[in-house]
Order: sequence, then C-alpha cells, then structure tokens
Amino acid sequence: MTAPVRFPRFFVTSPAPCPYLPGRSERKVFTELKGPHADELNDALGRIGFRRSQTVAYRPSCADCTACVSVRVAAAEFRPSATQRKALRRNSDLIATMCRPWSTAEQFELLQRYLGVRHPGGGMASMDEVDFADMVEHTPVDSYVIEYREPNADGTPGRLVGACLTDRQGDGLSMIYSFYEPDHAGRSGLGNYIILDHIRRAEEIGLPYVYLGYWVDGSARMQYKVRYRPLERLTREGWTRFTDEQQDALIAKAAAMRRTEALPIDGSTKDGAHGQHDQYHYG
Repeated sequence: MTAPVRFPRFFVTSPAPCPYLPGRSERKVFTELKGPHADELNDALGRIGFRRSQTVAYRPSCADCTACVSVRVAAAEFRPSATQRKALRRNSDLIATMCRPWSTAEQFELLQRYLGVRHPGGGMASMDEVDFADMVEHTPVDSYVIEYREPNADGTPGRLVGACLTDRQGDGLSMIYSFYEPDHAGRSGLGNYIILDHIRRAEEIGLPYVYLGYWVDGSARMQYKVRYRPLERLTREGWTRFTDEQQDALIAKAAAMRRTEALPIDGSTKDGAHGQHDQYHYG
C-alpha cells in the first residue's frame, strides 16, 4: 500500500511595508519545504512563481497590487547584447567553482562589503554570521554556492569577488541571492557577469531556464532583469514571452529611470526574504 499524498499547507503573512514601491504594503503566501519530496515541491512551486528562502517557499499575495511578476530567461535562445558581451570579456579571467551550500567567513565579509555599499540600511544590513549561515545552509533542496575568484599569478583561485546561492530545479537554475565586490577598481559588471554565467551553465547542462525572481514594474532597482533576452513572465495564462518591442520599451524605460534616480541596473537589488525569515509563522 502506498503512503497517502501529503498536500502542503499554505499560510499568509501579516501586511508589511513594501520594499519596492513606496506607500504600499505587501503580504506573502508561503509553505514549508521539508521531507523527502522537498525538491519536487520546490520545482512545482517554482513553475508557478514561488521563490525559496531557507526552508520556505513563498510568493507575493498582495490584496490590491500585482506589480511583482516572476521572470525567467530562456537560456538556449539567449544572445548577449553589446554591453553584456563587454561584461563577459571583462570578467572572463574569473575562476568559478561550485561549492556545497556551506557558509564561510570570506563569503560573509564579501556580503558585508556588498550590502554596505549597495544596500546601506536595508533589511539584510543587520545580518550576522549566524544569519548568513542560516541563509546558505538551511536548504532542503539541491543547492550550491558558486564562487567567483580572481586568479593568482600562478593561475590558482585567489581573491573572492562574487558568489551566488543557486538552486538547481527540474527545469532551470534559480538564482536565490548573489553578491559581489561593490567597488572593484578596474573591474565592473560583476552582477551582470554572474547572471550571464548562470545562463551559460543552464544551457550547458540542458536546463531551459534561469529564474531571476520578481520583476517589479515601477521599481527602478528591479529593472536590470529586463535586459536579458528572451525574457518570459508569469501571467494568468501561464508563462508568456515579452516581444522584442515590449523589451525595447522596458529597456528604454529602465535607462530613463536610472538617469532620474541614479540607481544601478546590474543586479544589485534582489527580491527575496533573506534576513526576514522570522516573518513566516505557522499556525
């Protein structure tokens, strides 16, 4: 006799200030990822717009707003733009290594520098080493950290300049959180490069998508995601691809927002709930 199927129980968080759009509040629907079928559940939920934070899968569930839209890049069809090709050339010397999801002091120090420049006073700024270890190590699914290091003179891996916590899902790579050296003299485009490297990796191992999380129309800090083509968004009718004309318009809009607000568009702001894990309460 087979064991009965256990359907996940879903819960909703209390309203909280929206981190992306001023004057709005957010709620999330979430469930716990646990047990022998956590990977399968995470895969299924990822395809309908959920994201993972430690042992929780969540997605926005706001009463009067649908600005947060799940997006993913079609890896096999991706063709880099001129700017993206420059980022690839500029950082092609980096040595990327897949590591088990185990936090290190070197990673934490890099994260602190990144947050101090890119997100001073943000929700993750108060993270300590224990919080960081929880973020990286508390995973019930197939996860790893990809480290990006500059080569030493003898070609061996040297200084850590970037890292990304990544989930391998059944149909793609999900970039949970990336961070990098924020003020690197002589090297730029690290945020772009990490995304581009994930697209390359997904194609090489035959996974069709790279999940970038949520694109938020109206939030200048989330517009970097529209620069990766072809980009698909999750709608009520399922996953739908942006047309070239739609992406051209979004890229132009992002450039205008960047000039107005002087905010980076290279992946420096992430969706997610890291550092806020205690907002999820079961009951």
